[in-house]
Amino acid sequence: MAKKENKEKSEEWVESNPKEVEDLIVQLANAGHSKSEIGMILRDQHGIPSVKKATSKKIGDILKENKLEGELPEDLMNLITKVVNIDRHYNGNKKDYSAKHGYINTTSKIKRLVDYYKKKKVLPKDWYFTIEKGQLLVK
Repeated sequence: MAKKENKEKSEEWVESNPKEVEDLIVQLANAGHSKSEIGMILRDQHGIPSVKKATSKKIGDILKENKLEGELPEDLMNLITKVVNIDRHYNGNKKDYSAKHGYINTTSKIKRLVDYYKKKKVLPKDWYFTIEKGQLLVK
């Protein structure tokens, strides 16, 4: 019971209405920030601990409403960026076997994540990953 009271009190000091928070999210997304970066900026610089409590929507939902969501999910894009950087390093350092191992592990993670997103219908059924496609996406 005491925790619930503390939770409600912690939200009282946040002086922001939902429309202001949504506008701020749209501004940050237009500035090129990802969903996780937007959440950290709102928490650290604007004192908004939870977007969902402030607006009753998630950051992704707000971006989707304003058609600012990326074509690929953020976690998949981060893995693609990582594998492109590992590939670039490995091509210049062929004896770095730990980089080769990291490349194999990361491509495996990408494949599993792509399969998951195909099942959830976030990605089309014919979407697949190649390193060339990843290099184009990262540029």
